[in-house]
Amino acid sequence: MSQFHFDPATYLDLMMSEVPSYRRLQAEVVRATGGVTVASVLDLGTGTGETLAAVLARHPAAAATGIDENAAMLDAAKSRLAGLSVELRVADLREPLPPGPFDLVVSALAVHHLDGPGKAALFRRIASVLRPGGRFVLGDVVIPEDPRDVVTPLSEDYDRPSTTADQLGWLAESGLDPVVTWAEHDLVVVRADRGSSATR
Repeated sequence: MSQFHFDPATYLDLMMSEVPSYRRLQAEVVRATGGVTVASVLDLGTGTGETLAAVLARHPAAAATGIDENAAMLDAAKSRLAGLSVELRVADLREPLPPGPFDLVVSALAVHHLDGPGKAALFRRIASVLRPGGRFVLGDVVIPEDPRDVVTPLSEDYDRPSTTADQLGWLAESGLDPVVTWAEHDLVVVRADRGSSATR
């Protein structure tokens, strides 16, 4: 999967062909954002803007910030998100996040590029930029309990999925309250809320 992450012209077609239930994953990410008042969104790994466009369709009054390490992908996202209140920034997920606070942080098919310690550190940074009562929604590929559920092709030098259990643990350690809202084969969606009384 590593190569098409860097080609905006073929990104969506290849995602559709390589990632089972890609459309369902996107829909479940959006569904998991429901029930929260959202005026500000941070999208991690914006790519061509597929996820962010769908989230803003659900929360049309929200302003958003999207980050991705690939400027060409963000150029494609800029066209897709034209007319919406969106700021796009070139940044790596290992770098400091925009300060927020944000009502909602979302990420689809991006966090699995980080190793375990990288994910845990990112989750701590996400918790720190969420407002009390805010929510993080993660949709991603994981290492499934049953090896027969491995259906998404990955590159060893680029993709570093973790188990769902490990990620739930790292999210909880960051001060968030995580729950799996959808899972199919090696894809999951996790909703993680920051308690309204949490302090950071």
